[in-house]
Amino acid sequence: MLALQGPRGRTVSHVLPVLARLRAWQGSDCHQNGYRSFAADGKGDKDGKGKPPSYIQRVLGSWADKNNESSIAAVKADGAEESSLVPPGQLDHKHRKVFVVELSRKPLFPGTYTPVMVLKNEKLIKEVLDAKKQGGQAYVAAFLAKTEKVLAEEQAAAGQGEQAKDSNSSTSSSNGDVDISKGADHLYEVGTFAQVHTVLAGDTEGSAQLLLLGHRRLKREAVLSTDPLRVAVSHLRDEAYVNDDITKATSMELVNTMKDLLTMNQLYSEQFRTLMSLTGSIDLNDLSRLVDAAASLTSGDDVTLQGILECLQVPTRAQRVLELLKKEVELCKLQADIREQVESKIMKEQRRMILMEQLKSIKRELGLEKDDKATLIGKFNEKWEPKKAAAPEEVQRVVQDELDKLSGLEPVSPEFNVTRTYLEWLTSLPWGLYSQEIFDIQHAQQVLDEDHYGLQDVKARILEFIAVSRLRGTAQGKILCLVGPPGVGKTSIGRSIARTLERKYYRFSVGGLYDVAEIKGHRRTYVGAMPGKMVQCLKATCSSNPLVLIDEIDKLGRGHTGDPASALLELLDPEQNTGFLDHYLDVPIDLSKVLFVCTANVLDTIPPPLLDRMEVIRLSGYTADEKVAIARRYLEPQARSDSGVPESAVQLTDKAMGTLIEEYCREAGVRNLKKHLEKIYRKSALKLVQQGAKLVMLEPAAAAAADGQQTAAAEAAEASQDQQQQQ
Repeated sequence: MLALQGPRGRTVSHVLPVLARLRAWQGSDCHQNGYRSFAADGKGDKDGKGKPPSYIQRVLGSWADKNNESSIAAVKADGAEESSLVPPGQLDHKHRKVFVVELSRKPLFPGTYTPVMVLKNEKLIKEVLDAKKQGGQAYVAAFLAKTEKVLAEEQAAAGQGEQAKDSNSSTSSSNGDVDISKGADHLYEVGTFAQVHTVLAGDTEGSAQLLLLGHRRLKREAVLSTDPLRVAVSHLRDEAYVNDDITKATSMELVNTMKDLLTMNQLYSEQFRTLMSLTGSIDLNDLSRLVDAAASLTSGDDVTLQGILECLQVPTRAQRVLELLKKEVELCKLQADIREQVESKIMKEQRRMILMEQLKSIKRELGLEKDDKATLIGKFNEKWEPKKAAAPEEVQRVVQDELDKLSGLEPVSPEFNVTRTYLEWLTSLPWGLYSQEIFDIQHAQQVLDEDHYGLQDVKARILEFIAVSRLRGTAQGKILCLVGPPGVGKTSIGRSIARTLERKYYRFSVGGLYDVAEIKGHRRTYVGAMPGKMVQCLKATCSSNPLVLIDEIDKLGRGHTGDPASALLELLDPEQNTGFLDHYLDVPIDLSKVLFVCTANVLDTIPPPLLDRMEVIRLSGYTADEKVAIARRYLEPQARSDSGVPESAVQLTDKAMGTLIEEYCREAGVRNLKKHLEKIYRKSALKLVQQGAKLVMLEPAAAAAADGQQTAAAEAAEASQDQQQQQ
């Protein structure tokens, strides 16, 4: 394979004009000498319009019919005055000491050309130019540089060979030659005797481009000088071989494989045409030249190709090159399969994309569908129209401005997604939507008695609050704070108040909260910005007057991002929350209709300005008799149901219940009592299973009836569960 080669594998485009001139010169010279084998067709060289497959087929097809003619032509070519290849034996005795040109990628095979870039070696370039001026031709030795991996392996294996190397150095010095072996250790010993065909000045000082034509193999014997590198060489010849049937069959298979390779890949075909235009001819009867030309077309690694160059047994070399050609053919087939798969996938995706675009265009023309942006704006308008009349004037103006802004943005713009998210929040809030409140004292008394036992003073205070709200027509202006030890039912009382007033219920905990943005939202300039908890509450409840339970208000934190307790002042103050301003929405929101209920265990840690805005209701705890009633009425049925124990299978006596409460559960709440009851029924379930109890599947009607009987107990037990979560 002919490649424009420079240092470290860089391509050299400056040599292309030289290659074109060489092609024209050698084409005319080859026709004058009557070359007829593996040569460029005269017609194809003149007009250059022939297709590569037909050209290759004509070249390769002429081999079978003109073996004798090509042999005679090859002999004449070897004796020609200006032949591209130097005949064997003509220069062996003259060129025993030559300068070295280093090849960084792939060795140079005899009978092939390769451009080489020489950098920072002004002395070598001067010697080559002087030789061309004196004798008209300059010859060098082209050696391939070893890779780092090969050098490392040689250094590891050369530990015991240092003494032998020293003795060889002394012997060569005694013969009159200066052996500086370290100057060529990075090069392989076997290289190619090459003719410097053309020298072009490089872009930098001390650099040049050499066009080398390989003649024959040679071996480095000794290093004579290092600047420039000059070595003593011995010219190598191929070993004699018998041209038997196996050799002929191998040669024919090489030609056929090359034909397959050149027809399968346009790149190889172009490389072969370039090789033919530069070398002029390849004698198909000369198996050595044929193998070297085939090896130059392969893409094997440097070590493999160097091994082929060092091999002097032509049949063995032909077998190894044939294996490389077969691998190239298989790679071409695999490349063709991958190309077909990729093209098929791309064509399928392009076809689907084109059809989808056509479908969208047809739907738009028929009025069945609008584009994505128009559909999105239409959805926002549909959500906004029912709320527009009840929304404040400032909010109406902001929404309209954002809709106009969205219509002028492209969907791929980052601002488009920011504006869309902002409009989703604005149009999702319940502007002017309120729940219908019920201020019924009897209904409130019934709900409180169903959900809680005892706490008569607390229930009376809640009924008073409901009565005042009924006379005023609204529950506006009060922030209740339920204070008591854990497990007394503070959270469940807040849920009962929401059920009594028929308001939507929303709970969030502020225990450990240290970021003000959780309450007042983030600025829209931040990535992933979100509104605060109150805006999220309004969107979740779809009501402008929900009951919001702020849990654990006595455990507020304080960090470098601000003081959440100070942010709650605006939220809980009835005089200020009529125009609550969230940082994300940046429009006023009326929270005066929202009923806030806070819970706390102690009042000492609540900031005084915040505590001043609350009405405190204390829940001191339950007496022993109240605990027994709560256990029998709420906790025991729920524990029995959760453990799966039948009602008549286990009986907990009053004495046992009293002992349990007085000895083990003496805290103010009933959370610990619930845990002990669950433990008792779990152990009872284990004993029932050990005694052979089985699962009984109830009919749907019976199961529904059983669930109905336990509904009241389950609702009452939710209070204890909430308190357990707080703890």
